[in-house]
Amino acid sequence: MTDYDDGGVVCDEQGLAIHRYYPWGSKRIPYTAIRGVETLPLSDANSVRRWRIWGSGDFVHWWNLDTRRPHKDTALVLDVGRRIRPTITPDDPAAVARLLAERTGRAR
Repeated sequence: MTDYDDGGVVCDEQGLAIHRYYPWGSKRIPYTAIRGVETLPLSDANSVRRWRIWGSGDFVHWWNLDTRRPHKDTALVLDVGRRIRPTITPDDPAAVARLLAERTGRAR
């Protein structure tokens, strides 16, 4: 059973799947590996984040391929205990943040 699926981000019973994360495929993150979730606005006037279609510009955030990102306002940064933090732009960031808070036991 899948609780959230927008084609790029999937939340199911086991964890979070980020499609088009690597050039060769998806990244799967179990809920137990997620230490925290930060909301990152993309709508800042000087923000170049919304134009980052894939990859990293700062060697901290790693963005999965999302060609619709320039039309979105919010990203979620996942703390998985490593320097590089997966950064996603789900179609419904509030729903994904809520699911992650419930599944990880960490308040958002």
